[in-house]
Amino acid sequence: MQLTLVRHGEAHPAGSDHNDVVRQLTPKGHTQAAQTADFLKENITQPDLFVVSPLVRAQQTLKHIQQKYPNIPVMLCDYIKPDDEAELAVEWLSYLDFEHVVVVCHMNIVAHIEEILVQQPFHPFALAEARIYEQTVLTQGLSTLKAHFVPKD
Repeated sequence: MQLTLVRHGEAHPAGSDHNDVVRQLTPKGHTQAAQTADFLKENITQPDLFVVSPLVRAQQTLKHIQQKYPNIPVMLCDYIKPDDEAELAVEWLSYLDFEHVVVVCHMNIVAHIEEILVQQPFHPFALAEARIYEQTVLTQGLSTLKAHFVPKD
């Protein structure tokens, strides 16, 4: 199984209402997401499924990836928001019956998911960073990092 974890691109700060859900990508964030999409197209086979957070900035990042891979099903996941529990996210992801899944979400959850999968210390993701893992099953300590990409500023 191949799992790709992607952090969203740069987003505008929360407005005066502090509504984190609707924060959108900045122009730089769109550029970062487009660079990540190009990297993924060159480095992964056709995904079977996209999993994305319900927050706008993650969905906007996914739109850039979808331009490279049209007609791939998208599943909205409420377990991969910034402050969610990584253990629950990994458990939820482990039930997916697909060979290649791309997950687009947020810090800190994305780095905590990686921490569980590779059993390595917490290593933050840069904006729009993508990391590609291989594993026979999605569970604690069985994933191996195969490639990663950080967009240029």
